[in-house]
Amino acid sequence: MLVFTKPIIDIVNVVASATVDQALDLNDITKKFPDTEYHPEQFPGLVFRLKNPKTATLIFRTGKMVCTGSKSEELAKKAVKTVVQKLRKGGIKIKKDAVVTVQNIVSSINLRGKINLEKAARTLPRSMYEPEQFPGLIHRMVDPKTVILVFASGKLVCTGAKTAKDVYRAVNNLHSLLEEKDLMMYD
Repeated sequence: MLVFTKPIIDIVNVVASATVDQALDLNDITKKFPDTEYHPEQFPGLVFRLKNPKTATLIFRTGKMVCTGSKSEELAKKAVKTVVQKLRKGGIKIKKDAVVTVQNIVSSINLRGKINLEKAARTLPRSMYEPEQFPGLIHRMVDPKTVILVFASGKLVCTGAKTAKDVYRAVNNLHSLLEEKDLMMYD
């Protein structure tokens, strides 16, 4: 019997890389922005945190950056743009605007039903379930290229998507497959 409730999808983290295509003096940035964190003996990147959007951007001396913590592709791009603007206002000469690329979108999903993981492991292609090592089933989707962690509670974690559209497509594809193969149980 198909009940097919709509999954609740929540994007929890967007990881984006960026570059300003020039070398940066991280010691100079630290002097001009005392709130940044820079401990080169532990890690080669400087951490530049923003309150709005709430993100952390790692800045490397090569001019490459990695922004984490935003809840959408747009906010990730806005965060990098804001960091570059703040650096410029603070006297750091940056010639070009940052080119931002979304690398990974992590989302949390609730399918609002239970999943038989033993049966799912035998039924779903490219799936791995070893409960003594990890409580969830690991499903590797080819299109869109994502990895979805599937838990018996009906909760999922989707990672590897490059766009929000891909997150929705991956989750809906898997949800349809679970329904089709009669692997979902509803109260």
